[in-house]
Amino acid sequence: MSGQTARTMERRCADVRARLRADVDLWAASNDQFGSPPHLVPLSFYWDGTAIVLATDPTTVTGRNLETTGRVRFALGTTRDVVLVDGIAESSPVHDIDPGVASAFAEKAGFDPRTDPDRYRYFRVVPERIQAWRNESEGQHPTVLRDGTWLG
Repeated sequence: MSGQTARTMERRCADVRARLRADVDLWAASNDQFGSPPHLVPLSFYWDGTAIVLATDPTTVTGRNLETTGRVRFALGTTRDVVLVDGIAESSPVHDIDPGVASAFAEKAGFDPRTDPDRYRYFRVVPERIQAWRNESEGQHPTVLRDGTWLG
């Protein structure tokens, strides 16, 4: 893939936003407070324009990690069109989420955590950093969002 021209920052940011709106699933990596190896799982998500919203059982490894440390890294796309998102998860009970966000999540994800509120919690992750690249020319400067601010 060498020799390809890098996208402009504005194009890369637009492409990332489009992926966040269109993709249904992502890979979520989380750690516990004891430094265990990262736990990696696929999860469905909804992008509300500001944050990534997901739902999972708080008793799973991922749920416990998100509840305890809040730190999470998401990966979307393929190795030749990757988006990495770093952020901190905020947990909320199913009944506390905005009804519009809950409905949008259910429609996109194909399941509705509100039907089993004792089993699920929502986690909202506002990105602190997003990196994206498609080829070698973009890999040198992959950051498109830093400290919560889009760079293009």
